[in-house]
Amino acid sequence: MREPARLQAAIDILDLVIAAARDGGPAADTLVQRYFATRRYAGAKDRAAIRDLVFEAIRFTGERPPSGRAALLGLAETRRADLLPLFDGSRHAPAPPAASEPRAAPSPYPGWLHPALCDRFGDRLEAETAALIARAPLDLRLNPLRADPLRLRAELQTDLGAQPIPGLPLACRLPESRALDHHPRFLDGGFEIQDAGSQRVVALATARPGETVIDLCAGAGGKTLALAADMALSGRLIATDTDRARLATIAPRLARAGAAGFVETRLLDAGREAAALADLEAGADLVLVDAPCSGSGTWRRSPELRWRLTPERLDRLLAVQARLMTLAAGLVKPGGRIVYAVCSVLPAEGEAALATRSPALSLTSVTQLSPATDGCDGFFIARLDCAC
Repeated sequence: MREPARLQAAIDILDLVIAAARDGGPAADTLVQRYFATRRYAGAKDRAAIRDLVFEAIRFTGERPPSGRAALLGLAETRRADLLPLFDGSRHAPAPPAASEPRAAPSPYPGWLHPALCDRFGDRLEAETAALIARAPLDLRLNPLRADPLRLRAELQTDLGAQPIPGLPLACRLPESRALDHHPRFLDGGFEIQDAGSQRVVALATARPGETVIDLCAGAGGKTLALAADMALSGRLIATDTDRARLATIAPRLARAGAAGFVETRLLDAGREAAALADLEAGADLVLVDAPCSGSGTWRRSPELRWRLTPERLDRLLAVQARLMTLAAGLVKPGGRIVYAVCSVLPAEGEAALATRSPALSLTSVTQLSPATDGCDGFFIARLDCAC
């Protein structure tokens, strides 16, 4: 493909990403894959160049642009002057720019979030928000159910250049992102791909063998697998979620990780979770509430999330978080603990979300993580002990 045609392809994909952000459609990565699935003429170099351009444009502006063309015009006129000659109107190329048409402006986040991010970061705002939209590293969690962590780390250091992450004995980081889904040590369950922030959530939960543990928002099961390893497959671990498709992906992951048959999964109806968990009332040693959230702590992985978030959507998420904390309070037993986590840097989803917690829950620790300060996704993590 000629470079002007690559530019037009990036514009077309960005239009799909913008529509999905507005209407709740698929993630940008998924849209890129679907686009190329029907365009076999695009070679590997074309696909890589177009994908890089799409994500460069997405990272360029935190405000959802009116069109893919506006996003790339803004990028070209602000940071990538080499792209301007490609708007030449030739066959399969975008038309030359008109003075009156819109251009996206550079911004690391939506303007309406400025007060909240100032509250969170203060005089570190510029550095922290720049890190939030930079490219993320690739972190791995070693699986002690399948391999000796020390030997596996040494093997991955030789093979992939993996380096340890301080404070996380089962974690290592690769110097650059790469596809690992066909790596033999991934296929045999030796490691999972998991950001260090998510690993710190599980570490702070301190799940122990013999306990009854509920992963209340298990999703695709990344933290469930880590909990199972910490429990050494002893006790009871229940993974629940309201998303059937995501919960269904846990089974093959459990099998690969050596935890098949240990984890019980339950599909819940949103708003009626308590009835489906009535047999566990006041019976859990640990309830992990990895609550649905804005995902603002993961913008470096999914920068288009900035285009999806609105004040109205945030309000809906806050209501879900409050409901899940009420549910968790009914599931934890006296002397047990709740770990509340959101991959968010917004105070409304952190400290403020716990302000109306049950008086029976004592806040014993709070951890805030960010890419610039901690080198991992942004997280708010709180531990609450049940005194009743």
